[in-house]
Amino acid sequence: MPTVERSKFVKAGDWRTLESGWNATFSCMFRAPAGAQVKVRYGNGWPFGKDSQKQTLDGINNKSVNVGGASLVYARVQIKVQQDATVNYTYIATGP
Repeated sequence: MPTVERSKFVKAGDWRTLESGWNATFSCMFRAPAGAQVKVRYGNGWPFGKDSQKQTLDGINNKSVNVGGASLVYARVQIKVQQDATVNYTYIATGP
């Protein structure tokens, strides 16, 4: 399972996409920033999209979201931060 440490600057406000793909299979693991929310968004837009696995980061424990290959639609791992921040996370490829 290849893993990659990633770091992206995220502006506060609405949901921001960190990773995306069609029929993708991967996981992302987060710890900080505390108070930030992460989720997986399936679908290609509102009102036809669906949110899954929404979690709030506490800055201490690892939280992960998983995008499964069974998803035949567009999937995005998104984050919503309370203030501008650099987000560090681990990307784990779990399938083709």
